[in-house]
Amino acid sequence: MIEGFLAPLPRYAMTDNVPEQEQKIAAPAAAAPTADQAASPASAVASAGAEGGDSPAQAPASKSRRSRGGRGGRGGKHDGGNPRPHDTAAPEVKGAAAAPAGAQRTPPRTHPVLEQLAGLYPQLFGAVFRPLKRGIFQDLQAAHPELFEREALKAALGIHTRSTRYLQSVAAGDKRHDLAGKPVEAMAPEHVHHALLEVYRRRKNSKARAGEDLLPKLRNRLVQAFEASGLTREAYTELVTGRDDEANTLLEEAFAEWAMRNARDEALLRAFEASGQTLEAFADMYGMAARAAGQTLERARRYRSVVAAAATAAATTAPAA
Repeated sequence: MIEGFLAPLPRYAMTDNVPEQEQKIAAPAAAAPTADQAASPASAVASAGAEGGDSPAQAPASKSRRSRGGRGGRGGKHDGGNPRPHDTAAPEVKGAAAAPAGAQRTPPRTHPVLEQLAGLYPQLFGAVFRPLKRGIFQDLQAAHPELFEREALKAALGIHTRSTRYLQSVAAGDKRHDLAGKPVEAMAPEHVHHALLEVYRRRKNSKARAGEDLLPKLRNRLVQAFEASGLTREAYTELVTGRDDEANTLLEEAFAEWAMRNARDEALLRAFEASGQTLEAFADMYGMAARAAGQTLERARRYRSVVAAAATAAATTAPAA
């Protein structure tokens, strides 16, 4: 479980903090993506359910429409007041009193295919969402050739992989899983990075978090994702940098904090090496807990070894003068 601005995954099924268009489904068939959707980080991350390993069809759901009844009375025209087959709102009742403020609302319907998938594969689509292996769409078609209509399955997977709960699992760096629930592939660093940014944007725009500064936690998580990738700063930057200036600025800010932290860690390590004291005595002298001091010193040693290895590699590959 990751800490910071990513909330713990709740223990209930199917919908959680998902934008309205992901929850209300007007038809199971997938719709063509708009230009904005095709370019969004969430779309880039949602590569597991598509054909050939690409992103699943972008299928934002249409908003449900209430039946357009007339005013009633003599000569009034109406369509019977019955909801459409996939409506998520209850039909209007003439003369009914407005619901009192604070009354519990009916939860939005889940896509029927997602309900089926949760029953068949609770380890992937149930209370906890797991990142899906690329090509899961073809795997599901092969496993259930008569159960799922092609376009409905694509739409459902698109909704699932764009949900906040799914993106949280990607941002945590969890591995991709197959239908048996086994981890089969490491999550690509760029997918983790884009998922972190997308979850941050959703949290930032949440009314429940209005006024809360999430940037420090985001920068810390970006640094952790970078370090977990095992890439150099240059290679990681080239991999994840895109046309989103805000995202690129956030990454640079995270790297600036990372560099400052490394400088502080290195200074502490040098002071410890020069002190000749035990870890406990050194930590006490600096007002630190021994465990925290040990973790900081170990991190400084790892970074020192990475820098040394990079310098050696650069010297080996440099052309002779």
